[in-house]
Amino acid sequence: MTAAMPQVGAYMIGESHTRFTLWAPLHNEVRLQFPESGSEERMTATPDGYHTLGTNARAGTLYQFAFSDDRVRPDPASLGQPKGVHGPSIVMDRAAPPASRAFQNPPLHRHVLYELHVGTFTPDGTFDAVIPRLPALRDLGITAIELMPVAQCPGERNWGYDGVGLFSVQWSYGGLPGLLRLIKACHDHDLAVILDVVYNHVGPEGNYLAEFGPYFTDRYKTPWGSALNFDGPDSDHVREFFIQNSLFWTRDCGIDGLRLDAVHAIVDHTASTFVEELTARNHAAAEEQGRRVLIIAESGDNDPKLVRPREAGGFGLDGCWNDDYHHAVRAALTGEKRGYYRAFGQPELIAKAVRDRFVFAGEYSSGLKRRHGAPARDIEHGKLVVFTQNHDQVGNRPAGDRLDKAAGWDGSRAAAALVMLSPFTPMLWMGEEYAEPAPFLYFVHHSDPTLIDAVRRGRAAEFAEFQIPGGVPDAQDASTFLRSKLDWSLRKDERHGAMLAYYTELLRLRRELHISDRSRDASARAHGSVVSIQYEPEPTVLVIANTGNADAVAPLDALCSRPIKHFKTLLNSHDPRWEYSGASAPPRGQHDQSVLLPARGVLVLQSTRESS
Repeated sequence: MTAAMPQVGAYMIGESHTRFTLWAPLHNEVRLQFPESGSEERMTATPDGYHTLGTNARAGTLYQFAFSDDRVRPDPASLGQPKGVHGPSIVMDRAAPPASRAFQNPPLHRHVLYELHVGTFTPDGTFDAVIPRLPALRDLGITAIELMPVAQCPGERNWGYDGVGLFSVQWSYGGLPGLLRLIKACHDHDLAVILDVVYNHVGPEGNYLAEFGPYFTDRYKTPWGSALNFDGPDSDHVREFFIQNSLFWTRDCGIDGLRLDAVHAIVDHTASTFVEELTARNHAAAEEQGRRVLIIAESGDNDPKLVRPREAGGFGLDGCWNDDYHHAVRAALTGEKRGYYRAFGQPELIAKAVRDRFVFAGEYSSGLKRRHGAPARDIEHGKLVVFTQNHDQVGNRPAGDRLDKAAGWDGSRAAAALVMLSPFTPMLWMGEEYAEPAPFLYFVHHSDPTLIDAVRRGRAAEFAEFQIPGGVPDAQDASTFLRSKLDWSLRKDERHGAMLAYYTELLRLRRELHISDRSRDASARAHGSVVSIQYEPEPTVLVIANTGNADAVAPLDALCSRPIKHFKTLLNSHDPRWEYSGASAPPRGQHDQSVLLPARGVLVLQSTRESS
């Protein structure tokens, strides 16, 4: 059935002719209006609820749909909303510029991801303003940028998860033309582009989908509003709408991968789920184009089925975020016990996450008060994306504070080593590489006073137990957004520049030690506050981190899976060149069978045949 479903939206056929297609089964009559000329035409209805019309309309033409009761609405599949989410849509050419022939998207395990928010990444907050920064990211060792959602939201500033124009690119960022220029520039710099998309809910303001058809269901609820209808009556058409959206990004725009937001909140009881179908169709379309497209889930379920091959009973996704690793590293370094950190804190859990892929792989979680996850040792480490900072883990803190506020700079260095030199696929959060001090706060730009008040009251209630000087930042206030912008000049500051050099060195080691290709032979252990990650075959590489607040002496036989007599030091996080104020760890002797690590210290060692 899905093969016969038409492509929704406005498709240009030549320079002056456009075909408009809308799924609106709740209406027997829909009129296509052109507000600039004042003209309108009645669309042709099909038995399954689609309305179509081919007519003269050039790029740049504004249009909207009118119902029999004279309600006027933008196109749910609009490619642009120059007058905002409530205004008319605009006809645009969806042809992407030709991809760079030299660019080949590598498999996920070979990537180093860099998550960024377009509006706060640069002072200008546009796609075009990102482009001059790409060489710096490439020099750092990044292989892909991961954009927070860019679907049209109300106003000019938003995290992106309030998107309502799902095909429409945020106009304040530069719209679809700006996004296409950024994609081409990334490919020219040998960088992939991953896009965060939201298919578990639709934003509250400007959300007119329910007026067109049964896009939502009252059988399920999400924390953010009505659940989407992916398994009820007429759900085939709903699924097709969202899958066409995913293909618009990957097939039509040249995006190299999608990060599916909170798939655990997508309720779907069909035998072949929406997420599986989306993944299969994107993979098939990419194969036809001779490309690789990566589908990555965000999920809190610790469910390995998401990334198992379909022939093994899995969903066939390329990757999944691993929150457990974040929680384990952060709790060990900061001692935090609030909320979901309650079940974490012991350094051994970092080692367990490496061994078992998740901390909770079927065990009882004291935080959830039930068993959580499933055994996942058959899953390749590189299919799981790890981080110590991201938009959620920073932005959902009441003050939007970054890791160094709680762990200090030495703790941040230890966390960075545990992520960048882990067997998982690492991801950085924008600015972390130079210890950006600006917070990342929650911000919106709604026009509905009732909704604005609800956001303010909701934020205040959510963080009522926190003592925040001045109270919770006002999400609607423009200053909250402006405070969240990066200060790129800090990269040239002596101290921040030293942190940037440290991150660059970690990623150089990751490449030159072939960490991503040695993940199958990775093992991990813990001894007191010290955690080690070991890579084989020879030469053995040992990443050792002290998560504690005091110096620690750890015997090598407790950290290594086999006796190794001689090592050379590849990295010492307490070396003065990283701007550490204390004494660096002393050099190890040839016959020294223990490691002395200062508080929050990291050593990267490599075995040698003789003393070095």
